[in-house]
Amino acid sequence: MAISRPEMRIYLPATVPMLRTLLDDGEIGTPPLSAFAVTPAVREWYAESDAEELEYAALREAAAASLRLIDADPGAARRRVVVVADLPEGQVRPRADLERAVVELSAAVPLPLVAAVHADTADAEPAVRAAVNVAIEADMGSDDAQFIVDEAEGHELAWYATQEIGALIELL
Repeated sequence: MAISRPEMRIYLPATVPMLRTLLDDGEIGTPPLSAFAVTPAVREWYAESDAEELEYAALREAAAASLRLIDADPGAARRRVVVVADLPEGQVRPRADLERAVVELSAAVPLPLVAAVHADTADAEPAVRAAVNVAIEADMGSDDAQFIVDEAEGHELAWYATQEIGALIELL
């Protein structure tokens, strides 16, 4: 009988080149990695929400963080990407000192633990491009920049199974 170990679903902000690395190397990221999850602080903050709403909140935080990664990589497609994985709880440490949903991963995320990928569709690309250009300004409190970021965040991410990652990369 196999012993089941507790897992935690994490939402790792990414870019299209990072997806290529995931496929080529079989893992993504160099620890320590920042990701997002339904932490005890998130559960407390959203006390009235159900599990699905909590997971959606963590996904949206990761999508917002993806904007900063895209900004740092001028060659990356202007589409937000979030890698969803189920990791052993021992590899995930909540970082409530940073933000409620932030967690730190102590190891790279291996492809076999990836549950899905969420990514923008083509119709979101102009809004994401504009948001990437002002994301830092929005972080610093600019209402005008935040309005542009909100436009990008208004686009829902599409869901892709792990076996679709290669085809997704080819589309982008």
